[in-house]
Amino acid sequence: MPGNFKITTFGCQMNKSDSERLKNLLSRCGMQEIEEESDADLLVYNTCSVRQTAEDRMYGIHHNLEELKRQNPNLVVAITGCMAGRDKDGKIRERLPLVDLFFPTEEMVYLPQRLSELNQKLLDPQAVGEQSEYSHYLKIKPTYQNTFQAYIAISNGCNKFCTYCVVPYSRGRQKDRPAADVIEEVREVVAHGCVEITLLGQTVNLYNPPDKTTALRQDNPFDRSKNCFGALMWELNQIDGLRRIHFTAPHPQHMDDETIAALALPNHMNYLHLPVQSGSNAVLKRMNRPYTREHYIVTIKKVREKCPDIAIGTDIIVGFCGETEEQFEETVSLYKECDFDIAYLAMYSVRSGTGASKLYKDDISRVDKKRRWNVLQKLMEETVLRKNQRYVGTTAEVLVDACEKGLCSGNSREMKRVHFRGSENMIGKLVNVKINRALEWILYGSVSSF
Repeated sequence: MPGNFKITTFGCQMNKSDSERLKNLLSRCGMQEIEEESDADLLVYNTCSVRQTAEDRMYGIHHNLEELKRQNPNLVVAITGCMAGRDKDGKIRERLPLVDLFFPTEEMVYLPQRLSELNQKLLDPQAVGEQSEYSHYLKIKPTYQNTFQAYIAISNGCNKFCTYCVVPYSRGRQKDRPAADVIEEVREVVAHGCVEITLLGQTVNLYNPPDKTTALRQDNPFDRSKNCFGALMWELNQIDGLRRIHFTAPHPQHMDDETIAALALPNHMNYLHLPVQSGSNAVLKRMNRPYTREHYIVTIKKVREKCPDIAIGTDIIVGFCGETEEQFEETVSLYKECDFDIAYLAMYSVRSGTGASKLYKDDISRVDKKRRWNVLQKLMEETVLRKNQRYVGTTAEVLVDACEKGLCSGNSREMKRVHFRGSENMIGKLVNVKINRALEWILYGSVSSF
């Protein structure tokens, strides 16, 4: 009888989507997913390398593997994701001697064969042979977390080589998935009840699929000559039953008029997440972010001209190499001018192998990084609380994704978290909620129609 597996996922939405593919692959090989690590025959850790703390978490878990392997001598431990992808010299692998398989995400297609070589009893031999036809890991269908939401990967990898980032090393150069595959997957999930999708890519708005001349309709009003992201968004808007489309993460350099126009398509969420990373041109140059502060601000203005009520989020790194107090204050002033709804703030940490690790000194103290982070965090909390007040008295469309003891919750079209009294039969449904109270992170309301 085939064995049991448990997948633990760290990091971004792309990692979560990759784990959904892993789950389906292993299930199709006869394995059974379980919750407890102690009962597993296979443990898979899908890792993140965006910051050192993310990798340190995996090193901490590694210390516990000795006891698990003592309890089950046949236990197989596998690591995939960004830690495996960026380990070009084997130094990360050397620090994890209890790991049996260490493979980049794209080598997921070979996992059944490798597991069979380690322990033939783990998998159904006949099923393993049936899984050998995948030409690329994105051809593996995911096992989605639920029926009403789905992550849809449209590309993998990145060509940008921002000096702080490991993604081009861990995932390779950008490879765009055929548009026909993306459209087919979206049609399939919608046919099974999905109402919201999130398009995923490291530079999602630089989408340029190999089959753009054949897979995209001739009456598509968006440009298909180069960047086809707007054209893809239009195609997906034509699918009956799909109510919400979100995407992450676009790059400011490619936030062109076509992509901005796509934000106004009927099914797009009223939210845009556009990473800026810094408000200083000097820092942006050291980061190898090929746009200026001025370009970013103009882009935000164009977005708001097209979609006046849109909520906008961003990513910011504080304490990057050489960041002076004046340069940090430029980030603060950009934040105020753009008036973001939310920001995901990070303190810079050195990632081995990146351009920054080779070119610059990590010369900002931990104390200064934390202080700068706190300044932006306080500004964000004040801004979010102020901006959320405008929703009081309005009605929000909420996709309910949780309900416990009569308290339901979900996201509005502006990606605001909304809580209200309801019932479990609302999960997966779009519900209109009248907002009566707003805090920093939660809007509270009552059902107005269901």
